[in-house]
Amino acid sequence: MLGGARSGKSGHAEALMPADAAVRYVATARLDPGDPDWTDRIREHRVRRPSRWSTVESASGPGLAEILSSGDGPTLVDDLGTWLTAEMDAAQAWELPRGTLGPRCDDLVDAVAGYPGRLVLVSPEVGLGVIPETRSGRLFRDEIGALNGRLAGVCDEVLLVVAGLAMKLK
Repeated sequence: MLGGARSGKSGHAEALMPADAAVRYVATARLDPGDPDWTDRIREHRVRRPSRWSTVESASGPGLAEILSSGDGPTLVDDLGTWLTAEMDAAQAWELPRGTLGPRCDDLVDAVAGYPGRLVLVSPEVGLGVIPETRSGRLFRDEIGALNGRLAGVCDEVLLVVAGLAMKLK
């Protein structure tokens, strides 16, 4: 599920999950107590999840590829942009060459390709706008674009959400 900021991609992804299933929701965002706006966004996501869903916080514990390798039930990952940001932070890769996170991305693509159950991924599409002014902005845009392309290659279905409307790409 690709889309821009506030496009409705997370809500659409949640609606794709089986209505009566115990869904595993993998949250990739890291709470920042100093950022009330970010805290509110995370709270909005938490409040709308059904109580029967379990939440796994990927920022504290095993990595995303490891989480996906340990289950087979309906799983929703929201979102790959915050996952990639956390990985770049952990590796101090913001000033390193493109592709530095290749092995971590390889592990994720392999885990997605081998996932035996229903898996929905949410990821930002950032390559449709203005070219970022900073190197780190361009690096993130390039890395998430390459990751999205690789994941689209192994996923059965790819949707793009624009203005709340989902369009099937694959």
